[in-house]
Amino acid sequence: MAGKDGGQRTEAAAQGRLDRVRQWWGRARDTAGYERHTLLLVVKSTLAATLSWVVSYYLLNAPSPAFAPFSAVLIMQVTVYQSLLQSLRYLGAVAVGVAMVAGLGFLGGPDLLTFVLVALVGLSIGRWPALGSQGSQVATAAFFAFSTYAAATSASQKITQLGEIILLVLIGCGIGVIVNVTVAPPMRYRSAEYGIRTLSTALGGLVSDMYPALREGELDEERCSQWRRRAEQTGGLITQAREGFRTAEESLYFNPRRLLRRHRGRASFEGYGAVLGALERSLYQVASLTRSLHQWQEEEGGRHDDRAFLDDYSDFLESLAKIAQVLGELDEDTLIEQARQLCQLADEAQGCCQKVTDGASRAGLPLADPTRPYGVLVVESTRLMEEFQHSCDVLQKHVDQEL
Repeated sequence: MAGKDGGQRTEAAAQGRLDRVRQWWGRARDTAGYERHTLLLVVKSTLAATLSWVVSYYLLNAPSPAFAPFSAVLIMQVTVYQSLLQSLRYLGAVAVGVAMVAGLGFLGGPDLLTFVLVALVGLSIGRWPALGSQGSQVATAAFFAFSTYAAATSASQKITQLGEIILLVLIGCGIGVIVNVTVAPPMRYRSAEYGIRTLSTALGGLVSDMYPALREGELDEERCSQWRRRAEQTGGLITQAREGFRTAEESLYFNPRRLLRRHRGRASFEGYGAVLGALERSLYQVASLTRSLHQWQEEEGGRHDDRAFLDDYSDFLESLAKIAQVLGELDEDTLIEQARQLCQLADEAQGCCQKVTDGASRAGLPLADPTRPYGVLVVESTRLMEEFQHSCDVLQKHVDQEL
């Protein structure tokens, strides 16, 4: 089991329901991961909803006080930027819906035909791209507003209650944003690291499986087919990494925690973004490499008539696996040491890459023959080396700027 000092677990975790609950709370207490972020979001949403209810019910004595806490919870997003953006969109959607009811209601009265028009126009406006995910709230607000409008007994009461809906939504959105900004506003530096770790682990795991087989000449069709499938399935990982990176960038916008000493100077994620892009391109290049090997096996059974070349190539892939391993453990707290280590590994990989190119030239391999993989292997080795070298250089530059 995991020790108090954070050591490795030596026993399997208990799987009872209460055990899993205790483990969940333990992770929320000990690590800044999914569990803690979830718990924090629930607590902040509860606080925002309670404050909104107090203002709308006890202070304003509103007939429909639930609009305020509903609005506060609805726009409690992961990042401050998203809270501001979604609150503006939501407020705009509600205002449009209420204004539409007011206009159509006073023209046609609270009858069935008016409701049909309200639904038709509200659902149509909800398709407006500027409202984003809050577009559906136009019709929702219009329906609530129409019921309020129909229940009112006088023209002044109708106007007052429709205006009150917008006021309650404004109060809920305002309280939600204030709570999100002032109570532990989320920072997502680790999301950028996580995206790099995910892609590096996938890339390193694949090339780590490839280089021993190349070295031993074990290039059967089944193994090459598996490599190809694994390389082609990394698209989902790339999408997740990109989303995590965008979340990390958004966490900086309008976030007061940037003013704290520990976060001061972290103005962007340009270095991480460049590394992430290089890893994406590397995965696509490895996918091209695996396709060539697989096609070679399908067409000619993979004649291994140049062992020296395959040995050199396996050494090159092994050097890339070492770089990917370090990238897969990327941590901002130890980035200076890791950047130095990456530069050393990149120099070693450059030597291995040069051996591949020189060996292919000396052996007179058919690099232009499309039925043999040698040409693709040489080209992809150069491209992969360029991307990994770029990743190492970018991180070193990022570290130098921080010093």
